[in-house]
Amino acid sequence: SMNNVRTKTFIKDADVVVVRFGDKYRQWNAAFDAGYAAALGKCIITLHPPGISHMLKEVNASASVVCEDASQVVDTLAYVIDGTLPDTPRDGDDFVPIADRLGAGNPNP
Repeated sequence: SMNNVRTKTFIKDADVVVVRFGDKYRQWNAAFDAGYAAALGKCIITLHPPGISHMLKEVNASASVVCEDASQVVDTLAYVIDGTLPDTPRDGDDFVPIADRLGAGNPNP
């Protein structure tokens, strides 16, 4: 179909491919598009609710970034394009850097 040609053309021309999955129904087209992008060596960002992570484990394994909401995709693209980090960490005021959480002298920082 014409949409298939259009989608393949966009994926082929893309630097980064964002593939969105929902939890209401199985999205074979999205999985196929992710596979096509992976075969072309494209950077993939997957976007889906946490409840379907297990079902998408192989797709997520080929993704560069796995996001649970659209704001994470926006933050990722902002960082990739111009190095901008979010003003507030996703952990909010409770954010503790990993080095502080693990403690000084950790053999596996």
